[in-house]
Amino acid sequence: MQQVTLNNCDKTMPAIGMGTVLSSRPGADPSETMKSAILEAIKAGYRHFDTAFIYQSEKPLGEAIVEAIHLGFIKSRDELFITTKLWCTFAQRDQIVGACKLSLRELQLDYVDMYLIHHPLRVSEKIQKFPVPKETIHPLDIKGVWKGMEECKNLGLTKGIGVSNFSCKKLEELLSVAKIPPAVNQVEMNPIWQQKELREFCKAKGIQITAYSPLGAYNTIWGNNRVMECDVLTQIAKSKGKTTAQFLEMLN
Repeated sequence: MQQVTLNNCDKTMPAIGMGTVLSSRPGADPSETMKSAILEAIKAGYRHFDTAFIYQSEKPLGEAIVEAIHLGFIKSRDELFITTKLWCTFAQRDQIVGACKLSLRELQLDYVDMYLIHHPLRVSEKIQKFPVPKETIHPLDIKGVWKGMEECKNLGLTKGIGVSNFSCKKLEELLSVAKIPPAVNQVEMNPIWQQKELREFCKAKGIQITAYSPLGAYNTIWGNNRVMECDVLTQIAKSKGKTTAQFLEMLN
């Protein structure tokens, strides 16, 4: 697996990771389904797993890691790169270390490899449904929140810190106050949504872009299946003897 060197992170990051979010299926326990999927991914060679407080997948991921070690799929947790995220309801200076520790308890880990601010905003109430009511959404105190993120790193709760869903403007604001620059900006990106300006900005600032939904965002509240069903991408993939999904992974 190709490894990516990150700024201000004590560990390289595998270039391909598995995203984890619980989804309900009739007659199935979503936690057990997720745990089984993660174990199969570890057996297949995946070493980078992405989770978040809001995904409700931290607990099954932690259980899968414990079982993978017990079964001998990996020798120790250190072989894995684990990313989780600060959710918007905890996006205040005095809540961030506690939120990180809560995620670590769910994951049964002493540290994560990357801790990200999930969105550049704060939500004042517990989220019961999506979309989030506008009256509960507030501007993010970037300076105060980033100090909390830096504290998480300084305490050894995470090896690296970064952001998710940040624009060039938000990154400029963050960089103007950061003592430790963000290592990662995780954003939606695929061949149809290439984010060229943001990619160039992050490259110039030494921030690694990581893509979520690289195969598109089918069956999500915000997306559709236009990437996987794109005729041009399908034809190119076929000419290379690949499935559309395999070809898209080659591009990312």
